[in-house]
Amino acid sequence: MFHIEKQKFGTFIAMLRKEKGMTQRELAERLFISDKAVSKWETGTSVLNIDLLMPLADILGVTVTELLMCQRMEQDNALSAAQVEQVVKTAISYSEEEQTRAYHNKGKWGLICIFSLVMACLEIWFSYRSGSITTGLIVSMSLSAVFGIYFCFFVKEKLPSCYDENHICVYTDGLFEMNLPGLSLNNSNWGKILKVGRIWSVALILVYPIISYIETLIFAGIWRDIVDLFLALFLILGGLFIPVYVVGKK
Repeated sequence: MFHIEKQKFGTFIAMLRKEKGMTQRELAERLFISDKAVSKWETGTSVLNIDLLMPLADILGVTVTELLMCQRMEQDNALSAAQVEQVVKTAISYSEEEQTRAYHNKGKWGLICIFSLVMACLEIWFSYRSGSITTGLIVSMSLSAVFGIYFCFFVKEKLPSCYDENHICVYTDGLFEMNLPGLSLNNSNWGKILKVGRIWSVALILVYPIISYIETLIFAGIWRDIVDLFLALFLILGGLFIPVYVVGKK
């Protein structure tokens, strides 16, 4: 299945719209959508719903096939049966490319994350007042907060179809990247991996300040810092990636 480049698709729509002498607002009005939606299409930051493919193609004076392939086709350039099948598959899966992110579902994890972040602020304040702030505490709380916010609010709930068709062990989403050598990511294990990431980040946010405080009662001076740093690294790396591999392999 060929893949549509959002930028190329948006550029093609913009070119066709300008050839018709239409503004983004005029095109949006004919499709009964907002002009902001058209702007996002043309800049490649968003994709249209599959239901709009046919009316958009009709308004712009091209076929749906030309729209999906992002190019005009000569009348005598007939597609083979295999090419037609690929276009149809792309049309069916195209609307899935705009992945639903976690915050769209308004599930319980968003509230849990917010609660844990509030509690973390209180715990850090207590640690500061009691003199138990350590490097391990700062590192672990910072990373778990970043991961927690991403996993609970911004992560894509479903992987693109190419993950199910190929062996891919790297997940990239903007600045966020997760490389898991030997583990094939797909939509069968992605939900479980997300659950592990959410539980790990929330648990670390809530529990680690308590662990760090106990360390200050047991150890002193440089030993406290060494134990705290090693424990933080173990909980950050092992606490996340070991369970991810376990559930991902099942």
